[in-house]
Amino acid sequence: MEHTDLLKKVRKIEIKTRGLSRNIFAGEYHSAFKGRGMAFSEVREYQFGDDVRSIDWNVTARYNKPYIKIFEEERELTVMLLIDVSGSRDFGSFNKFKKNVITEISAILSFSAIQNNDKIGVIFFSEKIEKFIPPKKGKSHILHIIRELIDFEPDNKGTNITEAIRYMTNAIKKRCTSFIISDFIQNEEDFEKSLTIANNKHDVVALRIYDKRETKLPPIGMIKLKDAESGEYVWVDTSSKKVRDTYENWWKQSNAKLDYIFKKSGVDYTDINTNDDYVKALVTLFKKRGLKA
Repeated sequence: MEHTDLLKKVRKIEIKTRGLSRNIFAGEYHSAFKGRGMAFSEVREYQFGDDVRSIDWNVTARYNKPYIKIFEEERELTVMLLIDVSGSRDFGSFNKFKKNVITEISAILSFSAIQNNDKIGVIFFSEKIEKFIPPKKGKSHILHIIRELIDFEPDNKGTNITEAIRYMTNAIKKRCTSFIISDFIQNEEDFEKSLTIANNKHDVVALRIYDKRETKLPPIGMIKLKDAESGEYVWVDTSSKKVRDTYENWWKQSNAKLDYIFKKSGVDYTDINTNDDYVKALVTLFKKRGLKA
């Protein structure tokens, strides 16, 4: 992309997403994530009315009387964005590709983090780790991230979310809040295990981006489809109700399995349709987390 065109796009994204993060997400972000950033401070004897979930069982067993852990809110968080840059992000309808929605949401989260004095870092992944931007603060850092979101071209087209989760878990030593932003179109055996391990160490949130046209096939006869990740072509007879029903059932089963994995691993998540208002979906998710904090 030409340098001038890139700067114009960066500026356009900055104006839109910085305004949204400041005017809509500022309070929601703080209550949803800052309340979760708790650091261990000390232990003291249990008092009537204390939360029993805070009991330190090791100390309790040692002194033969109940003790609880005291935590203090961490003023600074590290936020990591795990961004799917595989071939399937190039799909879209209704004038918006999945990658455009991913870019805007990532920019909003970046500005929200900076406004709350948090560090922000990014991992771009396909079937490999494509690029790692270490977490930092500052406007220049945010603009660097936005430039990469707009202009980054991956070397690979496939998807391996498990590899990205493992990389983040190993690379970020201190507990962080991690957003996985992907369409989650994958079939990985160790995905659930890696997600559970990551969420035990960090605070993981999944944002599933999808397009309405992916949910079912329209009855328009024989069509030639291309797998965006493998590059393979296949002819599909969409006039066949059996073919359409099979595809729709596959989509529903895949989503049901993903929902089950997220819930089992304790990961907060939301679905975001490229044709819908992602602001509403994010605010709803943040408010839900704020109530749980």
